[in-house]
Amino acid sequence: MMQPAAVELGVGLRVLATSAAESAALAVPDVRLGAHTDLAALRAVADGAAALTFDHEHVPTEHLRTLEADGVAVRPGPAALVHAQDKLVMRRRLTDLGVPCPRWAPVDDVDALVAFGDGGDDGEGGWPVVLKTPRGGYDGKGVRVLDDAAAARAAQDWFDAADGPLLVEEAVTFVRELAVLVARSPSGQASAWPVVETVQVGGVCSEVTAPAPGLDEDLAAEVVGTALRVAGELGVTGVLAVECFETADGRVLVNELAMRPHNSGHWTQDGAATSQFEQHLRAVLDLPLGSPRARARWTVMANVLGSSRADRAAEDPGAMYRSYLHVMARDPEVKVHLYGKGPRPGRKLGHVTAWGDDLDDVRSRARHAAAFVAGDIDE
Repeated sequence: MMQPAAVELGVGLRVLATSAAESAALAVPDVRLGAHTDLAALRAVADGAAALTFDHEHVPTEHLRTLEADGVAVRPGPAALVHAQDKLVMRRRLTDLGVPCPRWAPVDDVDALVAFGDGGDDGEGGWPVVLKTPRGGYDGKGVRVLDDAAAARAAQDWFDAADGPLLVEEAVTFVRELAVLVARSPSGQASAWPVVETVQVGGVCSEVTAPAPGLDEDLAAEVVGTALRVAGELGVTGVLAVECFETADGRVLVNELAMRPHNSGHWTQDGAATSQFEQHLRAVLDLPLGSPRARARWTVMANVLGSSRADRAAEDPGAMYRSYLHVMARDPEVKVHLYGKGPRPGRKLGHVTAWGDDLDDVRSRARHAAAFVAGDIDE
């Protein structure tokens, strides 16, 4: 999804992929095959490049430090990216900065986990709690909700498999989830898109509404200000996504960080003057940033998720593309973006954007198009 923006900017991309069939390898002409955990492959793909950047956070931190020592412009750099790679590192730093977060603690064993759920020495907390692996989790992976002490003790297998402490957090009672994307360049220029509302299904984002409906203007400004401050304090270059919980008493707690173009910002492809993909390129290359202004009153992005009907699509790979005939004829303004991925239940296969002045209408159009492309509905 970054390739069209690169073409318009006259920027050449090179991608490291594990297979020539990966989505990015299908879109970018200059492909190097290799694993993101292989330092030699990383050095090869970075050779001669103006900057090295990422579409996920799983490149080993020590490899990035080595590349930086080699003189590669790693953006974001490992000192910043580690806060998106390791949730314990993130929680410690955000807490030090005074950023509102859920109550949390590192736990080395089941007894410490149970003590946290029971309230610990301070008497705060209570069940349920959320247990997380510090590294490697995404889209609900590496996350376990524990309702009581018995469930906590049944999580012993996670401690057995861990090579360090796990992260436990309070299970926040929230009214909705929010996200804000900002971009920052090495020279310190920064910009922010509107705060959005996100909806998760089974730990996977299913829908994003921009801007977040009914969000108090002062609270929205506070969320944006927090995200910009985090980007500056951590030295982020490129796009930073800050995912949050909005509580019933009017607070916003930071849940997670991502330092890359993010699903909560896919709406910007059609809904903003500058998409997150173009802005990320501008930022990591230290070009002047574009305007993040929204193009319409409302934009809704609905993910096309693999469903129980994915088997049918797998047997007939052209089925999703033939769905264009219905979607495009029914709503010529809706935009469908598919990723070239093989379907399986719950997998993000693409997304749809719709926009306009009537939120109910925009949301209905986006949901219908996404459901039809996914094969969940037939008309």
